[in-house]
Amino acid sequence: MLRQWRLALSIATSLLLSSRLGYSYILDLQSTDSIIDVSQQLAQDLMSFYNGHQPGQIPGLLPPPYYWWEAGAFMGAMIDYWYYTGDTTYNTITMQGLLHQVGPYNDYMPPNQTLTEGNDDQGFWGMAVMSAAEYNFPDPPKDQPQWIALAQAVFNTQASRWDTEYCDGGLRWQIFTWNNGFNYKNSISAACFLNIAARLALYTGNSTYEDWVVTTWDWMVHVKLMGEDYRIYDGAHTDDNCVTITRYEFSYNVGGFLLGAAAMYEYHNARGQADQSALWRKRVDGLLDAAENIFFFGDDTSNRVMIEIACEPVNLCDVDQLSFKAYLSRWMAATTKWAPWTFDRVKTLLGNSAAAAVRQCRGGDNGRMCGFRWANNSAGDWDGTTGVGQQMAAMEVVLGNMIREAKAPVTNSTGGTSIGNPSAGGSAPGHGHGHGHGSGSGRAGDDPWHLPIGGGDRTGAALVTLVVLCGLLTGIAFVLTDECKSPRENWDDFRSSMSDVASGALARAGGRYTTAEKGKGRADVEKSAPAANDTPRHRLPGTAQQVRQREVPWYLGGGQGESSAGPVAGDVAMPPEVYSTRKHFLNRRPG
Repeated sequence: MLRQWRLALSIATSLLLSSRLGYSYILDLQSTDSIIDVSQQLAQDLMSFYNGHQPGQIPGLLPPPYYWWEAGAFMGAMIDYWYYTGDTTYNTITMQGLLHQVGPYNDYMPPNQTLTEGNDDQGFWGMAVMSAAEYNFPDPPKDQPQWIALAQAVFNTQASRWDTEYCDGGLRWQIFTWNNGFNYKNSISAACFLNIAARLALYTGNSTYEDWVVTTWDWMVHVKLMGEDYRIYDGAHTDDNCVTITRYEFSYNVGGFLLGAAAMYEYHNARGQADQSALWRKRVDGLLDAAENIFFFGDDTSNRVMIEIACEPVNLCDVDQLSFKAYLSRWMAATTKWAPWTFDRVKTLLGNSAAAAVRQCRGGDNGRMCGFRWANNSAGDWDGTTGVGQQMAAMEVVLGNMIREAKAPVTNSTGGTSIGNPSAGGSAPGHGHGHGHGSGSGRAGDDPWHLPIGGGDRTGAALVTLVVLCGLLTGIAFVLTDECKSPRENWDDFRSSMSDVASGALARAGGRYTTAEKGKGRADVEKSAPAANDTPRHRLPGTAQQVRQREVPWYLGGGQGESSAGPVAGDVAMPPEVYSTRKHFLNRRPG
């Protein structure tokens, strides 16, 4: 009864203050009841974007423009919501979505996602069910795949794709050869793989998973996707054997490695392995330093607020990137359970960010939908955007402020109920380059979606494509033929039409670097930008004094040798091409 009265009083106080100050939420970070109340409303608004549980809709999918991977991240957010608040309102919907997308081999490889699915996409679903196992989210019916077995299936299929033919290892971004980005090995795919492997090692006690964690970490360092200062760069191409590093930095990369490192610290610490636990503690600290220094804006820890630095200052974040702060928030909070010495620092950073996040949730028809801009926004101005990413990020950063009260994650020896299957996972497209850890590479079945792709397959696909293209051109020629014109006139008309089609396609493609047909990562930061004298011009968050008092990241003009093309710190106008020019990003180096 006392708790109910306290909650009612908190709600009444919030309503009164919000009506006076114009804020939709008044978040009291010292009150669990207040945090739960705000989280419940954020979750309700987040669920308004999802219709997969409604008649005629597909469970586990978000509507356009959201890709399949973000639906997996969304399910992970709803597991987090239950874990922190104890509210079971959305559990049935969440379980339905998680189970509907497992695919015929129970490994999150549904055939209808082959046009878009990458290793990182599959990884986000794997991390969601890993959380379900660790948090003892209600288990599926016995005739359905179980959470930990699903995570093991994702791990097994990805281990089978470890590619030593190029770049001495690593996972390609894309799984299928026909997807743009197949020639790109990126950090988020490695982060998801390491994250799942580390947590499986801790949950099951199986050292095979630990071996893969070490292999993945060493590979990241070897190809210099992870710097000596623990900064994580986006990726590299197989075309030059990963020599040229794409130096963009996104928050979810460092977050994924951070939680994996914390799991490895706990794994070794629980076994009394002092040398290894000390090593992973150092890595946790290094990654947390990198996360704070790059992805939090402010004078020092006491007032820094999370920012997606690669795209947010110039308003170039795409639909995918608008969600990245959700994952850094999620993984920083979870890190404190396995690396408890990080709690005070993480709690301060997440507290600052949560307060800033809800302050600007004033949008939408209900007047409380969240935008994306938290940092340098003390007035709480809504940026005019709403979406799954914005709402999920606000909810996750608020939830993270209850991490101290949350139960510790379980393992199969400390109360975990999920049943595993070390050999789970029947699909393994693109496998065959494993390096012999014996982790279980998955079984390639007789389903044509899941057979390895060989040279004959590629030749056949090329022939089929040629036949279809010829048929298409013949059909177009037939449609364009005018019986009243001569053959020469019809031919000229046909050539003109094809030229118009090609020009239109190039014009549409000109707005982005076409390494990827999906939005995650560097491809979308590198959009075409106005020339230096074009308008509008964009401003760097913060005043000149604030930026001078804090080390400015190298890609914002800090570090060695200020470039004449670099931005001017503070509230001086700065053109977006400073961020989007390849030369600026690839030729500059950290100070």
